[in-house]
Parts: sequence; structure tokens; C-alpha cells
Amino acid sequence: MKKILVLNGPNLNRLGKREPEIYGADTLEDLEQRLMELGKQQGAEVLVFQSNHEGALIDRIHQAADEEVCGIIFNPGAFTHYSYAIRDAVASISVPVVEVHISNIHAREEFRHQSVIAPVAVGQICGLGLLGYELAMKSFL
Repeated sequence: MKKILVLNGPNLNRLGKREPEIYGADTLEDLEQRLMELGKQQGAEVLVFQSNHEGALIDRIHQAADEEVCGIIFNPGAFTHYSYAIRDAVASISVPVVEVHISNIHAREEFRHQSVIAPVAVGQICGLGLLGYELAMKSFL
């Protein structure tokens, strides 16, 4: 059975409460349940992890490589724009990573336009809301 890790960074635990006009009304738990059900329908196990801490995300990326995860769907949140440590963690593993953002980071504030993760990811999906996670998952199924 394929294993897919859904990894969410800082402030994504606030989905449904934080700026719903940008991020929507669904909670992180709603998203995780939806993805786990989609995985089950496709015969895949979906693992989920969220942290507001850079080191915990790095540790989980390393762990995923050791668990033979076939893909990582990763919304690094604000770490997208400046965490070279997370970028290096993604680059250090052979597991493909799809970077996902709920909003279109290229249409927002200028500081959000740059991703240090994108150059080491196999792809980036942004601006499609929570559907972006489902599309990323389908790329691994």
C-alpha cells in the first residue's frame, strides 16, 4: 500500500478561523479527513502532520524518507519564503515533494512571491484552495 504524507507548516492549524476570506471555512481536520478518505478510496494510506516549528517539520521530512513514503504534499506556510533549512531537508531526500498553497502566493504581497522550496520540489500548486491538496495527492496515486 502506498503511503503519502500530508505535511502542513505554521498557522495551518488555524484553518477555518484564520482569514476565512483567504483560506476558507474548512478546518485542518476537515482537510485531513477528506484526504484520508480519498487515499482510502485509492488504496493508499495518508499520513498527516502539522507543526508550527521548523525543526519538527524537518524531522518529519527525514522520517518520511525512512518510512518509504511515495510522496509528500507540503504546505510550508510562511517557511516557504525563507527557510533554507527546510529547503535543504527537502533536497536531502529522494521522496518527491509537491508544494501546495491554498491561496495564490504570486498574487499576494510581494514577499510571498518567492519560494525557496519550489526549486527542490517536483511541482507547486497554488491558488486552488483545498482542491490543490487533492490534485497533489492524485499525482502520487
